[in-house]
Formats: sequence, structure tokens, C-alpha cells
Amino acid sequence: MEIVENPLKITDVTFRDGHQSLFATRMRTEDMESIAEEMNQAGFYSMEVWGGATFDVATRFLNEDPWERPRLLKRLMPDTPLQMLLRGQNLVGYRHYADDVVTAFVHHAAEVGIDIFRVFDALNDERNFETCLKAIKECGKHAQLSICYSLTERKMGGLVYNLDYYVNKALILQDMGADSLCIKDMAGLIAPDDAYKLIKSLKQVLKIPVQLHTHYTSGMASMSCLKAIEAGVDIIDTALAPFALRSSHPAIEPIVVALQGTPRDTGLNLTHLFKLGQHIESIAPKYRDFLDTTRTAVIDTGVLMHQVPGGMTTNLVAQLRESGVLDKIDEVYEEIPRVRKELGYPPLVTPTSQIVGVQAVQNVIAGRYKLVPTQVQDYCYGLYGRPPAPIDPEVQKTVLKHYKRGQTPITGRPADIIEPELDKAREAIKDFTQDIGDVLVSALYPITGLRFLKWKYGLATSPPGLKPKTIEDIRREDELIAKAKAGKLREK
Repeated sequence: MEIVENPLKITDVTFRDGHQSLFATRMRTEDMESIAEEMNQAGFYSMEVWGGATFDVATRFLNEDPWERPRLLKRLMPDTPLQMLLRGQNLVGYRHYADDVVTAFVHHAAEVGIDIFRVFDALNDERNFETCLKAIKECGKHAQLSICYSLTERKMGGLVYNLDYYVNKALILQDMGADSLCIKDMAGLIAPDDAYKLIKSLKQVLKIPVQLHTHYTSGMASMSCLKAIEAGVDIIDTALAPFALRSSHPAIEPIVVALQGTPRDTGLNLTHLFKLGQHIESIAPKYRDFLDTTRTAVIDTGVLMHQVPGGMTTNLVAQLRESGVLDKIDEVYEEIPRVRKELGYPPLVTPTSQIVGVQAVQNVIAGRYKLVPTQVQDYCYGLYGRPPAPIDPEVQKTVLKHYKRGQTPITGRPADIIEPELDKAREAIKDFTQDIGDVLVSALYPITGLRFLKWKYGLATSPPGLKPKTIEDIRREDELIAKAKAGKLREK
């Protein structure tokens, strides 16, 4: 029987989610520029280079104009489609923005070089895709709509996140006009058998390509990718080895070798990938201070038990330590699933992971729903969208009892109640710029963005972020450390 060749396509995430996951999004554009032309020759289906936290970090910490990165990379990588991560109506911020801001952002992103827009919503509420999807289509770009992968049990199933939930949601997104579908597994929770079952089912009903995005956090990612490949997944996300594993993604190099000579052979050149990895290794020391070295294990076995992503755990510990009740961490872990159930089982991804986590901490410290943060009130009022399951009516009533907007939750699309915001942002910077990119920075981040823009146009003397380390700085540090160690040895 003749074997039908079906090469697996690869999206490389080294320039975005790889360093966002491991190094707090601190990779600078200059370090991408130095290897971009070589990356362009690798043969990737696409490269994720922008979106997520990269926009915010550029203005707050890197002293870089966020719009310049895709412009530059597009010139250096003309043969590779550039991809970004867009948080639906949240864009690259942490709240819903008005439709005029969303439309202008997408149009400008397309203009500076973004070819593929991967769009997700923290609640999997497809209504939050409507405005950005329309704008992506207007620009003639590729709209990849995503489903955030989540669980309530140890494996896929139960009353909420079962196979029917994902298949039905995928069909809705296809009908909306998605050019491809992404299963976005932020916490690395998808098990190999579930990956096979889910991808197999999706391929049977969808006409559009299916992509799997999973993190290595739990240690299952490479196994799950292989099972997804067996099931016929069209594209997977990987990173070059130096920026892979831990809370990042599977490394591309072993997958290339594992598939060599099979019908799913990627066709990528291992020697070239090794060369790219060596270059990334050479600049990686600049960012090593951001790497979590508190644990020896490369994987987080805790997430296999309680499904709480690593970043969320860090926030919980910080809150409890600040309140002097770190000994109550186990009670918080027990409270999280209760709160999550009461709030309609939201996926644990920014910002819903913070909403659930903060309320769980408050419940343990002060008593159940005695203290309710504004974010939780906003959520229960419907400002984030419709959760996967109904919110507990009694909890919703308690949370909204003293809410400034009222006690009756909205049921429509959240952005429908947001007034246009673009003119206000334009007014805030009219004295020194009217560039649409700058206007969008002002709209997205009225405080930190404005601070950056004033520095950019010479109205502030000091940059928002610190001066970055260079390789020379790292070498000097290493020399001092080596000398200090040598001195201690001599003393002994």
C-alpha cells in the first residue's frame, strides 16, 4: 500500500513564547536581529514573534518601540509568515478594550508585518473574537482562532471540558470564519491519549488545519505532540532547544529526528537547527537572571496533581507571604477548585487564573467571599464574557451586593458597553505625536505607555526600564565569581 506523505508543519516560538515562558519576555530585538536571516532559512511554517506580553514588556522594561520589532523582522524574514498572539478583545493588555481600539490595533499590526493572528479568549467566549476577526479578514490576513484547553478532572472529561465541548466549540469557530484552529494548552495539561483522541475527533469534523500549542510544564508535552502527530495534527509549536522545556515548549530538534523517514517527516535540516541553537546559546547568558533556578526538576509535578500553573502558584505564595499566613497554602489549594467551580470553571489563564487565585486566598484569610476584589466583581457582572459553565447564583449575588455597576449581570458581549477610546488616547499625546502606533500604546497602557512615549520623544530624561546587560557584563560577572570562588578555595 502506498504511504501518503503528510509532512508535519512547525511553528517556531523561540522569539515569543519561548523567552516569555523562561525569561520573563526579556529577549531584546537586537538579539533576534542577529539570527533572523538564518531563522528565515530554516523552513518553519511560521514564526511567532510578537504579542502576548512582548508588547507590554517592550515599553516597560526594554525601552523599545513595540511596533519596530515586527517591522524589522519582516524585512529580515520575508519568506516566513510572522505570527502573533492576540488576547481577543483584550489585545495585548489585561482588560477588554473598545471596538475602535481593537480594529485599529489589528489593522496596524497587519501593516507592520503580522501575517497570522492567533486569537484566544480566557473564557473561550467566541463573542470576544467578533471585532478582531472582522478586522483580520479586512486586512486579508490569516485568522487562527483558539480554544483554551482546560480540565476539571485529571484527564479530559467530566461535565464541562469533555470531547463534545471541544468539538462543538471548534465547529463554532470554523463557522465564524477561522482559517485554522489552535488547541492552546497553556499549562501543559493535555495527556498523550487525550491529545490523540481530541485531534483525531477534530480532524474528522473540521475542514480547516488544526494546530497544537502545549507547554512542557508537566513533562507530557513531547509525548502529547507525538500522539497528536499520529492523530493527524497539521502543525505543532516548538522552540529551539536553549529556549525549550521547563515552562516553555517541546524542543524542535528531537522531534525532527523522531519523525525522520516517516510520512510525517518535517523536512527540516538538523544541522541548520543546531547552528541556530548554538547562536541562541551564545546570547542566552544575558537573560539567565530571569530563569527560575529555585528547583532542580525541569518539570512541575505539582501541576499534574492540582492543575495550578506555575505562574499562578508564584502569585499565591507571594500573597500569603505578604499576609504572614504562608502556612495556609494547602488550604488555598483546596479552596481553588471550589472557587473555580462557583465561578463557572474558567480556564486558568491570564487573567482568570489571577481572578480565581486571589479570591481563593481572600476566602482562606478572611472567610468565604467576605472580601471580594473588584476584578472578581467585574467577572461576575459579565465584563469578561460568558464562562464555560454558569456562575453559582448565590455566589454571584453575594459578590455583586455592593458592586458600583449594579446587581444584575449583563448577558451580552462585554465590549458592547465600552465607549470608544481611541480619540481619548489621541488627545492624551496630541502635543508630541499623532502616530497611530503611539496612539495605540497610549490607549493600551495609559500610565506605563505614556511614560514610555514621553521618553521616546525626549520629554523624559530617564528611560522607563533599566539598561540591559551585555555579553561583556556577563563575562565580567563570571570572572568576579570565579575569582571569589578561587579565593575561598585558597582560604580553605
